[in-house]
Amino acid sequence: MDLTNKLYLDDEDSPILKTIKGATTGLAAGIIWGTVLATWHDVPRVERHVALPGLIRTLKMCGSHGLTFAAVGGLYIGVEQLVQHQRKKMDFVNGAVGAFVAGAAVYGFKGRSIQSGVSAGSILGFTSAILDLGGRTMRQDTGKVYDPVTTIKRPNVR
Repeated sequence: MDLTNKLYLDDEDSPILKTIKGATTGLAAGIIWGTVLATWHDVPRVERHVALPGLIRTLKMCGSHGLTFAAVGGLYIGVEQLVQHQRKKMDFVNGAVGAFVAGAAVYGFKGRSIQSGVSAGSILGFTSAILDLGGRTMRQDTGKVYDPVTTIKRPNVR
């Protein structure tokens, strides 16, 4: 095992803490996505014996999407960490396996079919592998360090 993998594996965050962070981030993203979807759909007509039907529907959508995203995020990170610690390697396979298990479990359960679970798991696993192979970044690291704040005053030029 090379030094960069060893340093990453000895990170101060435990796999359980990373899994909790992944689930929490998924929950927040799902709630936001549920809110966006609720605003795109038509508000239901006023129903008898139901106070604030639009708010209730919005909260249900937020909760549903939040729990789904939390399950996907938690399973993805948890399985990725488990595979990483078992293999003692940090490469694209860990994320691909984690994404496949998360997609297959969550979306297979929601879709109530093995075919939808395998399809969703395959798509998420492929996407994760492509992102991991691509370096997860949009720009190249040149090694140059930029100071976020400068103390040098500019001359007043008019």
